[in-house]
Amino acid sequence: MTTISPERIAQIEARRDELQALMATGDLSSERFVAVSKEYAEVEPVAKAACEVRRLRAELDVLHGLLDDPANDADIREMAHDEIAHIKQALPLAERALALALLPRDAADERAAMLEIRAGTGGDEAALFAGDLFRMYQRYADAHGWRVELISASAAELGGYKEVVASVEGKGVFAQLKFESGVHRVQRVPATEAGGRIHTSAATVAVLPEAEDVDVKIDDKDLRIDIYRSSGPGGQSVNTTDSAVRIVHIPTGLTVIQQDEKSQHKNKAKAMKVLRTRLYEAERERLHAERAGARKSMVGSGDRSERIRTYNFPQGRVTDHRINLTLHRLPEILQGEMDELIGALVSQDEAERLAQLDG
Repeated sequence: MTTISPERIAQIEARRDELQALMATGDLSSERFVAVSKEYAEVEPVAKAACEVRRLRAELDVLHGLLDDPANDADIREMAHDEIAHIKQALPLAERALALALLPRDAADERAAMLEIRAGTGGDEAALFAGDLFRMYQRYADAHGWRVELISASAAELGGYKEVVASVEGKGVFAQLKFESGVHRVQRVPATEAGGRIHTSAATVAVLPEAEDVDVKIDDKDLRIDIYRSSGPGGQSVNTTDSAVRIVHIPTGLTVIQQDEKSQHKNKAKAMKVLRTRLYEAERERLHAERAGARKSMVGSGDRSERIRTYNFPQGRVTDHRINLTLHRLPEILQGEMDELIGALVSQDEAERLAQLDG
């Protein structure tokens, strides 16, 4: 692992102290104070990690001096020897924590996310599985205090969803969910299967960082907005007014249809939110391709055509194929207990990025 130099550590701590002093002056404009506070919030944890590395290195130097000094008696040298062994265990962990803190952050990590789940191969069983996945993410979100807002849903006849789109809001949502994009496969005996045969079905998950107004500029002239009557079961009030909205972004051809709300204005607002998020993600992918070329990370490209995970009901296991991790806790995972699984993906991503740093 790359060793962070004492000079780099001094720079980090000096910048933290400089920002702290600036905020204490009281002379900053409100805009400048917000900018300085934001930078301080980013630098402070890095400086804290740097300070710990510096402290341990300094202690190690002092202890080596005690050990090598012939004037010290056997008890002092034994104490120094024991402390050196302890610090030699702690120092690599502290250096790794500092290296991780210094890794470039995905600017979207702290954002809310748009979660899109679509039934794939497998007909009714795939739709039921899409419903299982959506409930899994809802429970995971609930456990972390996040808010899930349903944007649109196309229910299947026997249950589950042909397609469901939701907004997930909370601290660090995209950072935790971004590795979920891809094809999720299920192996189980459907309730409609008389012969007890195991069927394989699939659903596609896409997790996109939600865009803010400042991220994507959309000109009205680039949009074609159509208003029409919602489709669905007859007799519902949702179908008695022209409330459905279809928005086409002419330059890209992206089309968003929203008809779940009875209000035309609410449908339009949700459709614009989805459109803005998809345009933002398209730009992120373009920039990523330019910067990273054809490289794929260890946890996969996030391409929604890539098979990433299998949920095997007969064996009660979940296997993530990107990191060769199998957990025999399928019922618990479907109940939203995903911390071990997501934690392993985040750790693998960190390890891969650290290896690139060394290279």
